[in-house]
Amino acid sequence: MYGGLNVYVLYQYDHLEFPGVVPRTFIGKLHIFPGALLVSVLASPIILVMSFLHLPKTHGLIAVRLALGCITLSTLRFFRAQVRYKFGSQVEAFFVILTAFQFHLLFYCTRPLPNILALGIVNLAYGFWLKGDFYAALNCLIFSAVVFRCDMVLLLCPLGLVLLLTKSISLWKALKCCIGMVLLSVGLTVLVDSIMWKKLVWPEFEVLWFNSVLNRSSEWGVFYVSAEKFALRHLGSDQRKLGALLDRRVLPFVIPVFTFVLLYSKLPHKELRFIISSVPIFNLSAAVAASRILGCTAVTFMASYENYPSGYALKYLHQIGEFSFPLPKLNEYCCHTSKDIARGHLASNTEEQWVHIDPYSAMNGISRFCENDFPWRYSKEESIPLKEYQNRNFTYLINEHLLVEGYKCLFSMDGFSRVRPQLRFPPFLLIKEPKVYVHGNIKNEDLMNKNWPGCYYANSCIATVVLLYGTMVVVYATWNQDVPTCATNNT
Repeated sequence: MYGGLNVYVLYQYDHLEFPGVVPRTFIGKLHIFPGALLVSVLASPIILVMSFLHLPKTHGLIAVRLALGCITLSTLRFFRAQVRYKFGSQVEAFFVILTAFQFHLLFYCTRPLPNILALGIVNLAYGFWLKGDFYAALNCLIFSAVVFRCDMVLLLCPLGLVLLLTKSISLWKALKCCIGMVLLSVGLTVLVDSIMWKKLVWPEFEVLWFNSVLNRSSEWGVFYVSAEKFALRHLGSDQRKLGALLDRRVLPFVIPVFTFVLLYSKLPHKELRFIISSVPIFNLSAAVAASRILGCTAVTFMASYENYPSGYALKYLHQIGEFSFPLPKLNEYCCHTSKDIARGHLASNTEEQWVHIDPYSAMNGISRFCENDFPWRYSKEESIPLKEYQNRNFTYLINEHLLVEGYKCLFSMDGFSRVRPQLRFPPFLLIKEPKVYVHGNIKNEDLMNKNWPGCYYANSCIATVVLLYGTMVVVYATWNQDVPTCATNNT
């Protein structure tokens, strides 16, 4: 069943079974709460038709992400319109070009994350800011901070301070306006999320307490680089700096956003999505300068395409079990071919086939939209010791380990590793290495009697990208002869 058809059946969702590090708000969650009314209106009819046609769940995922992307881009369009009004059509054109040529902003626009739900509201705040409706801008940031991402306070405070120093707002009127929005937002999120989490909770307050007061975010990864370097790295290239220098109107907009990135970079745990809301303003600064707008878009596109190996692994495992025709020729030029993978078949299509997915695979391309119906069953149980798998009755394992006791490595899936620049033509080489391994239970004799391609530990392949005037014109793959191979695990 598709999620949009089970709005009021709370037990069908797994947030209580897998709550995560800290609770997150359900306001805006796709197809769960009417707060995402626009997303539901756009996506639910399509998903309803898909359910009647018994289409794969991945089609529902595409519909939902397209709906969210349309909403996010519509808020970006509002900001673009204000750019045209304040800076002119030429700056607007360069802003559109820069945004279109960048990969990460458009990629994140469709991801159902609190950061992206906040991004849409922040885009509205930027638009009101350019328009001169400063109190509306503050209210948007307050709602975003209280409900979706508490770290938006780091943007709200510098922006409010700049508005006060430039006498764009009065302190007394700002207090009256903002306090009302704070109370409304807190009441809404506490009401909704207390029902969904079955306890009295204000999610973003718990996030703020966990990250800032307890300072435990570093337990989930630390980026060892100074705050200044991290901020400057994400501020981008020379045109962004020139924009603030060439047009004084840009400087009041850049300073608060730069301060936001600088303050955020003091936290040990850093990810690009945390500061993704700063990109529109920096693009505005770059658009004013209007220089050097072409970059390595083709390279980043090819790298991102190869960045979800576990999703491809599960997709191919499904095809191996249900069909006998050759698979898509994704890996035809490296390591092992889709034709080799297609030689293996499921032991039996009439019995349940249990697939265990480890956390690494779940974070690199596998979600519930990728799951199929009977005979496939899935487990995402965490913290299983590596030696414990042999005592379990899983048919398949999809994980990051090459060797697992009690299982045979059936095939591996390559993923993006790094970019290798070179002085000769072509200028870039995309290096791919095995990232995910699919294992079969050795107790299943029928499964073991099939001819599987096996796994390669260190084999890498190189996808060569040729750039000509900023446009990808040739893409091909070659063997990486410099990396030694390892014997396949066929025992």
